[in-house]
Amino acid sequence: MPDSPLRIGGFVPFTAIDYPDKLAAVIFCQGCPWRCSYCHNPHLLPANGDELLDWQNILRELEKRRGFLDAVVFSGGEPTAQHALSKAMKEVSDLGFSVGLHTAGCYPERLEDLLPLLDWVGLDIKDLPQNYPALTGAKKSGQQAWKSLELLLSTDIPLQIRTTVHPGMTQS
Repeated sequence: MPDSPLRIGGFVPFTAIDYPDKLAAVIFCQGCPWRCSYCHNPHLLPANGDELLDWQNILRELEKRRGFLDAVVFSGGEPTAQHALSKAMKEVSDLGFSVGLHTAGCYPERLEDLLPLLDWVGLDIKDLPQNYPALTGAKKSGQQAWKSLELLLSTDIPLQIRTTVHPGMTQS
C-alpha cells in the first residue's frame, strides 16, 4: 500500500508556548478516536476534514523557517491516529527541527514506535483510568492513556503531563 499523506487540519507557523523553551510551528493533525465533550479542536475530530492542508506546502513553509524556528509540534485531533505520522516526523527532523508531540495517549503501541523520533512530548492525562469512558466515549481509553504514560515515563524523553480541570467534569 503506498504511503498516504498526513491529513492536516491546521497549521500555526509560529508559537512560543507549544514546546517548552523553543520557538516552534504546530501542525494540527486531522482525526481523533475520542469524543471529549470539552474538546477545544472539535473541527479536527473527523478523520477527513473539509479543508485539509497540503503536506508538501507545509514542508516548504518549514524549510523557509530554518534558522528561525527550533521545533515542530504535531498536535491534533490525535496525531498518533495517522499512520503517516512517522514519515512526517522524519521529514521534519531531516530539516533540522526538534520534534514534539501533543497526544492524549490513544494509541500506546503507535506511540512506542514513534519514540526514536521524539525530542519532547506533551501528554494529556484526563482522569483516573476508570473515569475515562465517561469523558471520551471510548471503553478502554483510560487504559490506553495510562499505558502511554507508563511508556513515556520509562524513557528519557522530556515529558509534560497535562490535565484539564473543570467543575462537574467527573464524579471523582
